[in-house]
Amino acid sequence: MADGNGDDLTWMTATEIAERVRGGRLSAGDVAEHFLERIARLNPALNAFVHHDPAEVRRRAATIDAAVRSGEDPGPLAGVPYSLKESTAARGLPHTGAMAAMRGHVADFDAVVTRRLRTAGGLLMGKTNLPENGYRCGTDGHLYGVTRNPWNLDASPGGSSGGAAASVAAGLTPLADGSDGAGSIRVPGAMCGLVGFKPSTGRIPQQLLPTRFATFLSHGILARSVPDVALMLNVEAGPDAADPLSLPRDNIDYVRALTDEGDDAGRPLRGWRIAWSPDLGIGGDTDPEVLDLCQSAVSAFEELGATVVTAAPPWPNPEESMWDSVWLPAYAPDLDAYDWDALRRDGEVDEELYEIVAAGAAASGSRTAAADMVRAGVYRAFAAFLSEHDLLVSPTVRVPGYPAGRFGPAHLDGEPLRRRILGWINTYPFNMTGTPAITVPVGLTSAGLPVGLQLAGGHLEDARVLRAAARFESARPWRHRPPFS
Repeated sequence: MADGNGDDLTWMTATEIAERVRGGRLSAGDVAEHFLERIARLNPALNAFVHHDPAEVRRRAATIDAAVRSGEDPGPLAGVPYSLKESTAARGLPHTGAMAAMRGHVADFDAVVTRRLRTAGGLLMGKTNLPENGYRCGTDGHLYGVTRNPWNLDASPGGSSGGAAASVAAGLTPLADGSDGAGSIRVPGAMCGLVGFKPSTGRIPQQLLPTRFATFLSHGILARSVPDVALMLNVEAGPDAADPLSLPRDNIDYVRALTDEGDDAGRPLRGWRIAWSPDLGIGGDTDPEVLDLCQSAVSAFEELGATVVTAAPPWPNPEESMWDSVWLPAYAPDLDAYDWDALRRDGEVDEELYEIVAAGAAASGSRTAAADMVRAGVYRAFAAFLSEHDLLVSPTVRVPGYPAGRFGPAHLDGEPLRRRILGWINTYPFNMTGTPAITVPVGLTSAGLPVGLQLAGGHLEDARVLRAAARFESARPWRHRPPFS
């Protein structure tokens, strides 16, 4: 591994790549060529990247290497390949939200995260796929087509950051930008065997809805380890005037926060009280194989010194509240943004997306306001619950995967649209509360598909959630690699 070539470079951590590039032991040019070859070879079958410019990648790598030769530090992500979700603005690059009606549109500005990742010395490999307007947890659409899961090309990678997850899982990049409005980082993270982190609202400045300030939506991170997530969060966190909800940095180093010098070396979570819930108290069935893998994984927290109890918040109907207070209002303004009649006539939009847009536009102000009050109740119930518990742990998703190109799991066919979108994921309550949550891989089903465990923490407890995830990762290291790699 001394020369950083071959398979070792494919699966090397972002932290190690950056250290080697900064130290002159590995050139950004060599990193670029290695991952360019992988993308050229594997992406045609995966369809993870929807924009990729090898010439620009090489130009950027040359700039990084020139900085190293001149004695400059390129930054904490020196030469580390990463991707941007297509919906994250980067000047001059496609920015359509995967809507066929926006075909050919490019961004005329850089999102805050785009600037920060570039300034940190990262190596942008391209932009990744999502479903149209990111409205569901699958990744296929009329503009960019179907993205496939590297664990099984017949399976969905989840979504909406499915292209990002597929790229990291297949070893096309060690890091990926994603966004999460109901689980769009954690769901594909779980389904692709990755660590996927949604921070507190405002922890990473967001411009995903540049004309609005969203309290439920966040940029986030997909990686293969918790330390790599922390490394990328160090780069992205901190306030920016573009987002008035963005939070102060508070002098937190998220990499250092993964360990605590006062920890009991053998039982670093001693004194923690962790709640385990198979369904978050929402109800609904979880696949027995998924449940068994997650329940078995929870024993790691006891080994680490924590007390584990079975409990869930007594929150008011979070599924209905999510739909009425977040999802319908989020898409309602799109009614006037497109010619829906033409899109539907030409088969260039999902009927389900139009149903959401139309229902949101038709909802009364009193209905939306009432739902928002229920959302506040969801937050209060969770905050009260966490006054007695340090974390709430659950399966990230309730199913062991579903076929690529399907709308969602087959057992929900024929159900109302709200159930088809939300009825198989355990992620969206923490978008309503605006609190941090992470998924970590815990095993493979008999069909060889990954399963994820979700750790959710309290208000602004990002560092604490990451620390618990890192401790879990050390106790249950994930060494599996997908067959398509």
